[in-house]
Amino acid sequence: MANKSSDSSHEQASLSFRKKIEIKATQEQFFVWREFLWGGIAGAFGEGMMHPVDTLKTRLQSQIIMNATQRQKSIPQMLRTVWVGDGLRGFYRGIAPGITGSLATGATYFGFIESTKRWIEESHPNLGGHWVHFIAGAIGDTLGSFVYVPCEVIKQRMQIQGTSSSWSTFISRNSVPVQPRGDMYGYYTGMFQAGSSIWKEQGPKGLYAGYWSTLARDVPFAGLMVVFYEALKDLTDQGKKKFPQYAVNSSIEGLVLGGLAGGLSAYLTTPLDVVKTRLQVQGTTIKYKGWLDAVGQILRKEGPEGFFRGSVPRVMWYLPASALTFMAVEFLRDNFREKGKVSNLSIEKKTPSSVHEVSDN
Repeated sequence: MANKSSDSSHEQASLSFRKKIEIKATQEQFFVWREFLWGGIAGAFGEGMMHPVDTLKTRLQSQIIMNATQRQKSIPQMLRTVWVGDGLRGFYRGIAPGITGSLATGATYFGFIESTKRWIEESHPNLGGHWVHFIAGAIGDTLGSFVYVPCEVIKQRMQIQGTSSSWSTFISRNSVPVQPRGDMYGYYTGMFQAGSSIWKEQGPKGLYAGYWSTLARDVPFAGLMVVFYEALKDLTDQGKKKFPQYAVNSSIEGLVLGGLAGGLSAYLTTPLDVVKTRLQVQGTTIKYKGWLDAVGQILRKEGPEGFFRGSVPRVMWYLPASALTFMAVEFLRDNFREKGKVSNLSIEKKTPSSVHEVSDN
């Protein structure tokens, strides 16, 4: 009888233990999937808020393709050009594909950062520190590129067109032959019409124009941004220990540190962004035969400064956009933990300094 009672107690304890493990695993899995949702919302929010600045950057970087014989415009001149020609609507052309692409890449970026960091730390513990953050950010952004790149192509072509009236004026003034198979594509009335038109004229190659140049820009950008963010987070945590009276909530930290990380990463990768933009907006008229040809032509015709065209609006876009994105992610995490009563639940890390680190108490 004693043995049966002992066996029964042991079985109950084992079942209880397994149940706890299953619940914990389910919670952790749900938390990681929730990161996809938070990242998608935050990415779309940041893009929507800063799209007019992105339009200005795209116009500045692509003007040599649109008006090769004219003197390149400065930021104030381009601002005036867009405002006079298109009004406020001109700054928001392409916002639908922009938000769609940012939603996809934001979801994969933040979602895969969590799962990739955990996999690397468990499978390859020697590959620790900021290399983990760089690889995780690069993988997450690469996976999002399958949706992001076509949206980016559509968005940028719509941005440089402006409104239908200004595009018609540009075509007639410059005597540019338009489709079919002309030097420039026709006017796009919306995201789906643009996607369909590009597919008919150029096939998948058109929608994925500049794909490898996009990865060449975004992989280092995504990796650098999360590395800078985590490094700044480490410094902030050290500062909190010395000066606890100056501690602020994670949303404010995300706003400040995310902005700094995004702005610095954006400036360092501006040359890669210039090449990508030129390849994506050139349409059926092939000015640049590929990535290396674009680099060579820009260097010969424009000099080193050509690689940094649009660097100011690019930083102006990424600094607040990254700030808003990281703030939104931290805000959503904090509010879920409070409402869902699953505080301190995330991926376990070896050091207490990560933005995503929470231990299971």
